[in-house]
Amino acid sequence: MIGTVLCYVLLPAARLLQALRDAFFTCQKNVFLAKSPPTQIEGACAATRGRLVPEEQEALLQQWLEEGAGNLPASESVPAVRKVSVTLTSDWLEGSELLMTSLSDLNTSPEITRCADQQLSELNALASSELQDHTVAELTRLPAEETVTAASSIPWAAEVPQTDHQTAGCAGINVEVLNDDPAVLAWSLACDAETAPPVLPAQLIQDAVPFYPVPTEVPYHEILWRDWEDLSVQPCVLEQISKDTSLFEFRVMSYNILAQDLVEQGLDLYVHCHPDILSWNYRLPNLLQEIQHWDPDVLCLQEVQENHYWEQLEPTFKEMGFACFYKRRTGTKTDGCAVCYKQSRFQLISLSPVEYFRPGLDILNRDNVGLVLLLQPVLPEGLGLKAVSPLCVANTHVLFNPRRGDIKLAQVALLLAEIDKIARATEGSYYPVILCGDLNSVPDSPLYKFIRNGELSYHGMPAWKVVSGQEDFSQQLHSRKLLAPLWPSSLGVTDKCQYVTLCQPKKLGRRQYSRDFLLQFRFCDVACERPPQLILLEGVTDAKPVASAREHSAVTTVLKPHNVLSFLGKQCSGVIQHGLNLTSVYSHFLPHRGRPEVTTMPMGLGATVDYIFYSAEPVENKAGECRRLYKDGELKLLGRLSLLSEDVLLMANGLPNPFCSSDHLCLLASFGLEISSL
Repeated sequence: MIGTVLCYVLLPAARLLQALRDAFFTCQKNVFLAKSPPTQIEGACAATRGRLVPEEQEALLQQWLEEGAGNLPASESVPAVRKVSVTLTSDWLEGSELLMTSLSDLNTSPEITRCADQQLSELNALASSELQDHTVAELTRLPAEETVTAASSIPWAAEVPQTDHQTAGCAGINVEVLNDDPAVLAWSLACDAETAPPVLPAQLIQDAVPFYPVPTEVPYHEILWRDWEDLSVQPCVLEQISKDTSLFEFRVMSYNILAQDLVEQGLDLYVHCHPDILSWNYRLPNLLQEIQHWDPDVLCLQEVQENHYWEQLEPTFKEMGFACFYKRRTGTKTDGCAVCYKQSRFQLISLSPVEYFRPGLDILNRDNVGLVLLLQPVLPEGLGLKAVSPLCVANTHVLFNPRRGDIKLAQVALLLAEIDKIARATEGSYYPVILCGDLNSVPDSPLYKFIRNGELSYHGMPAWKVVSGQEDFSQQLHSRKLLAPLWPSSLGVTDKCQYVTLCQPKKLGRRQYSRDFLLQFRFCDVACERPPQLILLEGVTDAKPVASAREHSAVTTVLKPHNVLSFLGKQCSGVIQHGLNLTSVYSHFLPHRGRPEVTTMPMGLGATVDYIFYSAEPVENKAGECRRLYKDGELKLLGRLSLLSEDVLLMANGLPNPFCSSDHLCLLASFGLEISSL
């Protein structure tokens, strides 16, 4: 509204003065909170508790009121006793709107924000710095509601900022508590006023769960608090660990850190974020602080931008005692996967990068990659003749496209074949395996069940359904379906996710004699005799001696078309398997909240796509159960960092936010490897 508004306040003049003074201090508090970091706010408010308002402020406020009343036209002079007539010009009207606006409204209204900036100089000139010192004292005296009757008879009230622990201002947070909070020490976002990015409102995303603006004073460390779950005290774990058994304990972290190039290529996915918190200079310190706080011994990262890795991440990790290995995605992609391990805890036995791209194969025409390492744990000195098994660690980031589950399944099969080769100990046994990564699939998807249960019947299954489960394309008339075999035999990988060269049965005595030694007997009588098991094939084995009727019958049986098709059908059954016995660190459900766990928030929708799988021993299932059950074997799960639910992340305006600088949550687990005597 622009113009003159005549307000009749049916209050004594002294009470009007008190109300205006209280509203003025409310305005000062809002501007102060909007312009100051949390530590400055707390310091200013803590230093003023218990002080009284100086008499000089009464004079300033009286002068302010008189200047406002001086703008009244002559026809609108002061009315009768107990009625005060005040004329508000457009400037004074903006001031009144600012007085009655909470901090959250300031953040969501650009008009009010501009007004606040314009009047900041006037407010500073009007009140000395001591006004900030009396914010808390005056707020306690502010009435819960002051009703003022305007020309339209619509009541309005001064709004007192909320004090709920999820929306309370930073002024209400105790500095001592913050300093004692390990999460705040780890990911402290405290910056000086020059570097602290302003928080702008969240914009609604179409066709998705809306993000709601969160006031700048929201204590992110309280909303996004994650508990450490100690699983070593559970009875099922204690039963498997004898008193005489010692463990080599270590921590593994899996983290998709969000490559900066992908942020800039998909800004429409992050419209709910202020641009400043999306910058790499802002996100990098937060990510490093988070990693340093949790102090993993093995670190598996996805979406690691190549130039950031070589210029910033690898030098920093080396200073932290890590040995680092990186594999960039093939083609023109600029990000990849990295695996780092503490050199004081592990030694490298072998390293195998995996490229999923195969020229000429539509099933493997994408540029995703993986890394497989075989590590030897380093035992502390003084243990004597002790030994611990090597550990296989794999890290990958598979294709995102939810329509191409066939590609995702083939990529995972290649990775499992590489793990089978690296982790193979003796015939039929493997070293303990830990598989980390962003698999772009949800826990009830067929791909997840394949990794966990070791088997998947994929023939005839819609491609979109195989992996992600995040989108439903069942309404499409011509959806792509998976047919057997999923990949050609030229790939060299069997349907048991093993390399053909490794799974062929070994012949006893093979290559026992050299070729030159065997050539000495090429003219002997034995060499000229036809082996009795040799099948007759025209032009190949039809030489002397002449084939018997029995052999002709055998050849006919082998070459009949229906027998050939039956043979090929057994080889192409549409079932894929692996024998690594992997289970997930996480249960994917929060029982105390009754909600699913979430590792990412694409377009405002929570989902679990990041995993840590580890080797376990299968338990015999009851009749009719399809889900494979496991118990800890040589590798034991000792603890994990809890995940969050979708509603909690929505309270923090999704991911990323000023507290979490990636669009994924990190996964962290503690393991123990049994130490045996030599």
